[in-house]
Amino acid sequence: MNTAPQARRRAWVALGVIGAATIALTACGPADSGDGGDSAASDGEFTYLGQTQNTTIVGTLEALSADQCADANEAAALSTDAIDGTTWDQQLQVLAGNNALSDMSMAGGTPSLMQEFIDADLVVNLTEELEALGVSDRILPAAESTLTALYGDGDLYALPTEFNIEGFWYNTQLLDEAGVDVPTTWDELADAAAALKAADIQPFVAAGKDGWPVTRLVGDYIFRSLGADALQKVADGEASLTDPEYVEAAEAVAEFGRQGYFGDAAGSIDYNTAMNQFLTGGGAFFYMGSWALANFNDPEQNQIGAENIGFAPFPAVEGGAGSIDEVPANAGIPVMFTTGGWDDGSAAWLECVAQGYGDVALNEFGQVTGFVVDNPPADQPALTTLVQDTIANAPGSVLWFEAKFSPEGTSVSQTNGGGLATGNLSGQEFMELVQAGNEG
Repeated sequence: MNTAPQARRRAWVALGVIGAATIALTACGPADSGDGGDSAASDGEFTYLGQTQNTTIVGTLEALSADQCADANEAAALSTDAIDGTTWDQQLQVLAGNNALSDMSMAGGTPSLMQEFIDADLVVNLTEELEALGVSDRILPAAESTLTALYGDGDLYALPTEFNIEGFWYNTQLLDEAGVDVPTTWDELADAAAALKAADIQPFVAAGKDGWPVTRLVGDYIFRSLGADALQKVADGEASLTDPEYVEAAEAVAEFGRQGYFGDAAGSIDYNTAMNQFLTGGGAFFYMGSWALANFNDPEQNQIGAENIGFAPFPAVEGGAGSIDEVPANAGIPVMFTTGGWDDGSAAWLECVAQGYGDVALNEFGQVTGFVVDNPPADQPALTTLVQDTIANAPGSVLWFEAKFSPEGTSVSQTNGGGLATGNLSGQEFMELVQAGNEG
C-alpha cells in the first residue's frame, strides 16, 4: 500500500484480502507481562513498525514527536522502521512468534489475524487504556463501531489513523437535467435510475471488472433491510447467504444490471476507468469511498467540478430493520499497540496520539481519520468538510459485504460481482456461489 489514492492500494485496504498462513499464536505470549492493566516504567524507547509503501502514519508520528508529543518522546524516544507491505500479515506472524512485535505497528491486514492476536493477548485493549487516560472521547463513534465490529470482540484494539465512509457520490448537473431528486430509499433510487436512463444518462458508474464496488451494494442493502448484525449472523452460522431475505439484496442489484443501469460495458470497467468516467460526466451516481476525495479535489482529474458533486448515504430499504444513519465504512490502515512493549512510555504516546493525531494528519497530509479534529485547515475543500461532518455525526457504522468472509469467499464474491452489474448472474446464482466459496 501507499498513501496515494491509487486503485490497487485502495482495493487492498477496502477489502482486506491479504492471505496469511496460520500459526499457533496462543503459545507465544508477550515478551513482558502486559495485560492492559498497570503499566511498567518506560524503557526509554517507543518503537513503530509500518509498511514502506505508507509514509503518512510515520510522518504524522514524527511531526507529533516534535510538538504535541514532545514530552512523551522525551520519556520514550520514537524509533521507526518499515518493511515491505506485500506480505505484511505473514511478517507480522513471524514477529509475533518471536515475541518481536514493535510497541506500535500497523495492524494485521485481515480481521482473522487480528482476532488471533487478540485471543493470544498480544495487543492492548485500547478501550480500557483510553478510558484510563481520559481520552476515549477522542475516537469518533462511527470509527470505533467500525473497528469493534471488524474484530468482533466488542472492545477497541486498534486506532483509526484513516477512516473512509462510503456511499453514492452524484453529479448534481446530471440529476438536475433528468429532473431527479436525491433518493433516500431504494425504491426512489430505482425510480431515479429509470428516469436517468430515459434521459440518455447512464445511471451508475461502477468498476464491474474489480467486482467489489458492486458487491458493496449487496452488503449495504442487506444491512438496510436486515440490520447491522445481518452478516455477522452469516459468519456465526445463524443464517446463510442463500436465505431468501439475503438473496433479495443480490437480486435487487442484479435487476439494476438487467435494466442496463451500469452501462453496456460494466463487466470490463476497472477502478481507474470508472473514476475517470464519473469525473468526466459519464454517469450520474458513483458508489465509492471517501478515499476518492483526492481525485475529486484534483481539478486536472475532475472535469465536472467539485462544486457539482454531492454525497448521499446508501438509501433505506422500506420496512427494513437497518438505519440510513449507519454509514458504510472501513478504517483503512488502523494501528495497534502490543502488550509485550506496553509501559508508561507507550501509555504517554497513546494519550498524545489520541489527542493530536487527527489534526496533524489532516493539516499536514490531508488524511481524514477517525479521531476528533479540533482545528481543520482554513482552506479545506468543501467535499472534505462534508465527509468529516458525516463521520462526526454518524451514530454508528456498518462494514462491507466481504468483511467477515473467508479468503475464498471473498475471492468468489469479487470475481462474480461484475456478473450482477451486467445482468449475467441472478441474485440467487450469485449468493449460491459466494456461500459455497465461504464454506469451501
